[in-house]
Amino acid sequence: MRPTPVLIGLLVVWGLAGVAASLWPAAVLPWQTIGALLLALSIGDLAVLARRPTPDVVRTVPEAWPIGVTRPAVLQIEGGARVQHLDVHDLHPPDWEVTGLPRRLRLAPGTVARVEYRLRPTRRGETAFDGVQLRLRSPLALWWQRRDTGTRQRVRVFPNFAPLTRLALLSADQASRLVGAHIKRRRGEGTDFHQMREYRVGDSLRQIDWKASSRARKLISREYQDEKNQQLVVVLDTGRRMLAQDGALSHFDHALDAALVVSYLALRQGDAVGLLATGGDARWMAPQRGMGAVDTLLRVSYDLQPQAVATDYLAAATELSLRQRRRGLLMLVTNLRDEDIEDVLAAVRMLQKRHLVVVASLRERALDEVLDAEVHDHDDAVRAGATARYLAQRKAAHDALRNHRVTVLDVTGEQLPSALVERYLAVKRDGML
Repeated sequence: MRPTPVLIGLLVVWGLAGVAASLWPAAVLPWQTIGALLLALSIGDLAVLARRPTPDVVRTVPEAWPIGVTRPAVLQIEGGARVQHLDVHDLHPPDWEVTGLPRRLRLAPGTVARVEYRLRPTRRGETAFDGVQLRLRSPLALWWQRRDTGTRQRVRVFPNFAPLTRLALLSADQASRLVGAHIKRRRGEGTDFHQMREYRVGDSLRQIDWKASSRARKLISREYQDEKNQQLVVVLDTGRRMLAQDGALSHFDHALDAALVVSYLALRQGDAVGLLATGGDARWMAPQRGMGAVDTLLRVSYDLQPQAVATDYLAAATELSLRQRRRGLLMLVTNLRDEDIEDVLAAVRMLQKRHLVVVASLRERALDEVLDAEVHDHDDAVRAGATARYLAQRKAAHDALRNHRVTVLDVTGEQLPSALVERYLAVKRDGML
């Protein structure tokens, strides 16, 4: 129970009147009478408030939320037999951004009030709404009483799957272009037979089907498509390197979003997709084929979080070698530093014995901004020099991997989805698996 500003104001006025009554003895009795009346009214008002039932509250929210997307939530509050004045605040997850709360209401008897507000999740994983907090006002507006009601409701925050919904409406080629991948097509490539067609200028002699040409009395070419039923495994680093914040999202959130995009397109191409998370949180999903694998991938990865631990790349390579026996394309997404190069190189060489390995090394966008900024004073010069030296060491680490025939993608978080898709399509186009 807390007094309202009305009660506090009445007490202040009564106290000031007591000062005047001490100077005028005839006013003492009226002052005491007013005090007794004020006491009786406040106690009676408090008793009425304490006996009033708590309004019923029903919350309506989605069970699954995409991170970073604002969505509405609705509270329905049922009024009682009398008019009620109250403040409403939903006990939403504390790290979410909210607009439209708290709300002050007047509940008429027998009515249902609808409170709609908006929430924006800022962290993936499982979380909960702990209930609804009400603050009831007494009939004479002298007291507030806090009451907690409603039920605890668990929700899950997934990576933002809206881009996947847009990709589902497009063909594989259109979807690839939408994420920024530069597709290069050359006729006659691929290893799976697609169709027979008339010879076109530019077809190689190896494409000509001489038996079909003799029957048709004109040149007939075989046309091939990219081989299907191959395997892609995305390896996500969940160690301390991926805690770096780049804009509104961490490096790991960028990596997870990009993994979903390239996995979705690989499934559209008929390939199987798997996932290995290593470093902090560990998770394994064996390669699966079919569009239903997208749901499995979301359930497996939605609550993954990077941890402040060093990633053991060699242990991850050993685990992956034991789990993934069939040759496939492995895409390792990390933030590679020069001090990691020996462990990464040993891990990659182990995996190269059976698999084709691509390393995507995320670069902080702030580094590019420092080099692009103008230098005005000594501090700016020191900052630019240190950044250039750091990038030179990073490039040396990447070159060490490239010297061992490893494809290295040095990209920012925004560039990562298109870079992974472009490299995946290039591997398919060139028949490297």
